[in-house]
Amino acid sequence: MSDDTLPESDRAEGAPHPRETMAFFGHDRVEAEVAAALSGDRMHHAWMITGPQGVGKATLAWRMARFLLTQPTNGGPDMFGAPATPETLAIDPEHPVAHRIAALSDPGCLLIRRPWDVDKKRLKAQITVEEVRKLNAFFGLSATDGGHRVVIVDAADDMNPSAANALLKVLEEPPKGAVLILIAHQPARLLPTIRSRCRVLRLPELDAAAMNAALTEAGFETDGADGLFELARGSVGAAIRLLSEDGLSLYANILKLSGTAPAMDRHALAALVEKLSQRGAGARLALGVTLLDTALSRLARAAAGAPMAEAFPGEADILTRLGSTARDAQTWATLQQDLSARIAHGLGVNIDPASLLTDAFLQINAAASRAPA
Repeated sequence: MSDDTLPESDRAEGAPHPRETMAFFGHDRVEAEVAAALSGDRMHHAWMITGPQGVGKATLAWRMARFLLTQPTNGGPDMFGAPATPETLAIDPEHPVAHRIAALSDPGCLLIRRPWDVDKKRLKAQITVEEVRKLNAFFGLSATDGGHRVVIVDAADDMNPSAANALLKVLEEPPKGAVLILIAHQPARLLPTIRSRCRVLRLPELDAAAMNAALTEAGFETDGADGLFELARGSVGAAIRLLSEDGLSLYANILKLSGTAPAMDRHALAALVEKLSQRGAGARLALGVTLLDTALSRLARAAAGAPMAEAFPGEADILTRLGSTARDAQTWATLQQDLSARIAHGLGVNIDPASLLTDAFLQINAAASRAPA
């Protein structure tokens, strides 16, 4: 397998990589704020972009990188006509920087992410300290034009403790012209000292119009995908995973099976578990685990009286039958947290996914049997 075909930890399967994405939807206010800050004389050297997965954090990071690497050093417009005080971070798609960024070949930009494990033939579970130490060589090279040198860490919450401490040293004493952009899905997992040295940008969930525009730009058709925006909850990345793996039907199957509790259909359970745990179907397994978590979360919210649109016809009836009281809401919320932790741990230590999923559904069956009549 060549370097060009290795899996990328920061790419959503079936979607363009954020560094290849020129369009940016739904966050005009944040973009205007960043454009003003990056054009100023006292630009912050470290940024942390937070928010739910799939809302455009990485797209914004690469947009910032392209913008910074096209900024002239004399304060005037560059040869491609970029204004000195722009209102957005957009650059000409034909600018050489745009092409170099897409190819990961721009000498002024370094990407830190979970690397490929050559020995185990898979992506490493964490960003290791060896990856962060690449900053030493990167900053040791002088920028040919005296301009910025941009580092993107995606995702910063993937760093192990040694990597986080190594990055902290750079944040404490950043080289001249350095701009570090950290993408964080769960910023609370990071060292407080790292968070305190970054200017934080939080991207909210996208509305349906922005999501539809982003999906169309990425080449996805959303007509007839009822329930897509309800399950994706403002995340383009989640929507792409749902569309790529027939996630809407998968969610319906998960909830319909749960709806047979407390007399769960064992044949249907075995068939669903087999479908999710087939060898080589890692993306489907990951989505199935996510949707099982979503199903339990929606059960808890529905039982607590939260208003929700149906993700598929008949969902409301299943949710209502399985829970309609505060006690039911607590039961499903507690089970959601327990199963989420149990499955994550089990997968982390290589327990058979089929066993983990079977146990999870049997736990749902048992919880339903304890519910008051």
